[in-house]
Amino acid sequence: MSGRFPPGQAVTIRGLAEALGVSAMPVREALRRLVAERALVLLDNRRVRVPEMTAQRFDELFAARTLLESEAAARALPYADAGFRQRLAVLDGRSDAAWKQGDIEAMIETNLAFHAALYGTRADSVLMPLIESVWLQIGPFMRLALADLEEHYRVDRHQEALAALAAGDEAALRAAIEADIRDGIGHLRAQLG
Repeated sequence: MSGRFPPGQAVTIRGLAEALGVSAMPVREALRRLVAERALVLLDNRRVRVPEMTAQRFDELFAARTLLESEAAARALPYADAGFRQRLAVLDGRSDAAWKQGDIEAMIETNLAFHAALYGTRADSVLMPLIESVWLQIGPFMRLALADLEEHYRVDRHQEALAALAAGDEAALRAAIEADIRDGIGHLRAQLG
């Protein structure tokens, strides 16, 4: 989900297994699942490739993220007690610290953790697996988004989301999540034509 492989990069099952220090069987199974989730494309010769991002695909993934994540956030509102909000604030603080240090790996990891914690308040959530599927598909593009994030992400939308949770304001929470997604990756659309 964090986009360690850029769009277009091909990898072999054996090469990935060696890099991870495991046998080919669990790698093959994991790659099969990622192909089923459309996060990878199956090629010949036991290779898979990270799909290229097209303008149309980006638009669909962007819309899916916005719709699914704003709805999942709204559904978390009844569970947003002080302890829950504090856990989110800690994750946001870690994300901010990673950004200030220029640690892209930690920034992606803590940002995803914040969103996963917010949306995953219920173990039986139908939306969370759908959101994770979208994250897998858009993940390779996230590194590009973070390369020039300072220019496009001037407001801490997580703080807006936390304030909306504290106020019990569903409309403000939805708006904060939509703005977070738009500010975080929306600017990449222009690069796709």
